[in-house]
Amino acid sequence: MPADAPGSVPGPADDLPPLVDHHCHGVIRHDLDPGTFAGYLTESDRPPAAGTTFFDTQAGFAVRRWCPPLLDLPAHCPPDRYLARRRALGPDETRRRLLRATGIGTYLLDTGLPGDLTGPTETAAAGGGVGHEVVRLETLAEHTAAAVPDADDLLDALALAVRDAARSAVAFKTVVAYRHGLALAPERPDTDAVHAAARAWWAAGTPRLTDPVLLRHLIWLAVATGRPLQLHTGFGDPDLRLDHADPALLTDLVRATADTGTDLVLLHCYPYHRQAAYLAAVFPHVHADIGLTLTHTGPRATAVLAEFLELAPFGKLLFSTDAYGLPELYVVGSALFRTALAGVLGEWTASGAWSEDDARRVGAMIAAENARRVYGLPAHGVTPPDGRPRAQGGSPAP
Repeated sequence: MPADAPGSVPGPADDLPPLVDHHCHGVIRHDLDPGTFAGYLTESDRPPAAGTTFFDTQAGFAVRRWCPPLLDLPAHCPPDRYLARRRALGPDETRRRLLRATGIGTYLLDTGLPGDLTGPTETAAAGGGVGHEVVRLETLAEHTAAAVPDADDLLDALALAVRDAARSAVAFKTVVAYRHGLALAPERPDTDAVHAAARAWWAAGTPRLTDPVLLRHLIWLAVATGRPLQLHTGFGDPDLRLDHADPALLTDLVRATADTGTDLVLLHCYPYHRQAAYLAAVFPHVHADIGLTLTHTGPRATAVLAEFLELAPFGKLLFSTDAYGLPELYVVGSALFRTALAGVLGEWTASGAWSEDDARRVGAMIAAENARRVYGLPAHGVTPPDGRPRAQGGSPAP
C-alpha cells in the first residue's frame, strides 16, 4: 500500500480490524465526464456557481489528497490529470484499486437509489469483502404499489414485502426526513387512517410517497421485524429541510419504540451530531453514525468526531462512508475516519485521559465491532452455517 494510502495512519487507530461500512451505496459502473464526476463531491443537486467547481470543497480536496497515489499519481495532483488517469485505467480497474485500499471488509449497502450502480455483491467483490443489503422502505413501498392491481391489495402487499425483505436484508432504512421531516406522530397509525391514506395514494397514481400516515405505517412494519432501522438525519441534498432533519425531533418516536427490541441507527446527524449523541446516551436502542459527515468536513473531521465522542457511549457509535457513485468516496470516507480517529485517540492517550489499551479497544468498537453487534453480523472471518446474517440474540433472520 502506498505511503499515503488510508491504512498507513499511525497511532492508537493503526491496528483496526477490517472496517464495517454499515451504510453505503453502489458505485457507477461506467466512465464519467468531469462535470458528472464533480457532481458527486457535493450534496447539491444543482450545478456549481458560475466560475467555480465542486473540486474546491473539502470533499474535492480530500479526493485529491487520498486517491491519486492509489492510481500511481502524486497526492494533490490537478483534477484534470487525475481524471485522465482514471479514464486510462477504466472504471473496473479504478474501482478495484480504490476499494481494495480502504480497509473495508463488510459493506452494508442501501439498494434504494436508481441508476447503473453496483449492488452489494459486486461492490464487495471489487473491494475484496462481503456485502449485505439494506432495504430502503420508501423505495420498497413505491415498487410494491406499482405492482398491485388496486388499493385494496396495497396494504397486504406492503406488509408481505417488508416481511420478505427482512429474510435477507440486514436492516431497513427510511428517508422520512426527506419525505415529510422527522417530527412524526410517534404512535402506530390506526387501521382506518392507514386504509384512507393508501386509497388516496393509490388514487393519485402512487407517485413519490410523502403521506405521513403511510410513512409511519412503513416504519412500524419495519420495527415489527426486529431488523435495525436506519434513519437519515442531518444534512443531505436540497430535497430536505435541514431544520426538519434534526434527530431531536425523533424523541417521541424513540420513546415509542423503546421496548420493541428493534435498534434505531441515526445516520449522518451533522450539524446535529450532539443531539444524536444525546439520544444514543439516554436510550439503549439508539445508535449514531458518523458517515457522510467526515467526508464533507475534511481536516475538521477530527474535531467533529471528538464532538460525537463527548457524549455518545463508545459502544453506540458506528462507522460508515455513505459513499455513493464514486469509489473515491469510499477511500475518502475510510481515510478521514482513520485520520480523525488517530488524532482524537492519540491526543487523549498523550494527555493521560485514556490508556492506549482502551483507545485501541474503542477504536475497534467504532470501526467494526459495534456494527457487527447491532446488525447481528458474524465475527470477522466467521460465516454462520446457513451463510446468512443473524438477527440480534443469535437467532436466524426471520
